[in-house]
Amino acid sequence: MRVLGIETSCDETACAVVTDAADPARRIVSHSLFSQLREHAPYGGVVPEIASRAHIEHLDGLVAESLRAAGMKLSDLDAIAATAGPGLIGGVMVGLTTAKTLAYATNKPLIAVNHLEGHALSVRLSDDVPFPYLLLLVSGGHCQFLVVEAVGRYRRLGTTIDDAAGEAFDKTAKLLGLGYPGGPAIERLAQQGNAARFNLPLPLKGKPGCDFSFSGLKTAVRLALESCGPTPSDQDKADLAASFQRTVMAVILDRAKNAIALFGESHSVSGKHFVVAGGVAANAALRAGLVDLSAQHGMTFTAPPMALCTDNGAMIAWAGLERFRLGMIDDLEAPARARWPLDAMATAKPFAGVKA
Repeated sequence: MRVLGIETSCDETACAVVTDAADPARRIVSHSLFSQLREHAPYGGVVPEIASRAHIEHLDGLVAESLRAAGMKLSDLDAIAATAGPGLIGGVMVGLTTAKTLAYATNKPLIAVNHLEGHALSVRLSDDVPFPYLLLLVSGGHCQFLVVEAVGRYRRLGTTIDDAAGEAFDKTAKLLGLGYPGGPAIERLAQQGNAARFNLPLPLKGKPGCDFSFSGLKTAVRLALESCGPTPSDQDKADLAASFQRTVMAVILDRAKNAIALFGESHSVSGKHFVVAGGVAANAALRAGLVDLSAQHGMTFTAPPMALCTDNGAMIAWAGLERFRLGMIDDLEAPARARWPLDAMATAKPFAGVKA
């Protein structure tokens, strides 16, 4: 089975061809990606209009490149998958419309993939993790715990009530003058800093449940930076980066303990895997902390390879393949969606007055 995947939900234009080979190492046949970091870096974040135009300019060439690298023609494919949301609606429309056009022209099935499901199932592409498993999905736009019960079956245990962890990294990096993207920059600078210097707040730490909040932490970082005077030194910034990273990790690990307990209430026998996915999953400090936490609770920690943590076409192709072999095919009227929760029963944020 061979599926082409297209990903255009944010600032990465990506295509891939995957198969259902028994050996995970042979499943990604080809992968092509155009990173828009250079285009967005001057603005300190993603500019939707620039992202959409870049997708339009590069997507056709990346599709051709992926097929050429795979040694295939469109007629050799079994299905065509594309991100249909959630994401920046302009970019989502570019990728989904391209996939619809290819599917119509070749009479191939279309699979409209939820971008979050791409992240959720990426660990099955790389490691064949069995259902059910506990997932921490942590990225620039999303931060939530999910029980992954099967393809298309997800139960949300907790989510952020304001900003995602990745967004907090990006905005903190901007305050420190580190540029975009913020996660890798903060991680590098933190290695040179004293993580105990700044006493930052730990939002929701010790509270019941496994929801997140990071907006107050960003404010605390700004105030700490201002306390260093009008021209903070490089060491001031390194210490603040280290303190910020330590704080975020402490909050995530605290929330993860509660999520593991909730997961165990319903899956104590069948569920033994703790998975982390999404862009922030590439953070080495977070991975190390979750490895230890998983071991303490008798769970196996698994994360996709670093290249599959950030947005990529292979995870969309794989999610499409998993859906296709279960007969989950979409028609050409499948809509592009700016918002699309994996758990349809948990569309509202946990606190009253905050829109989903």
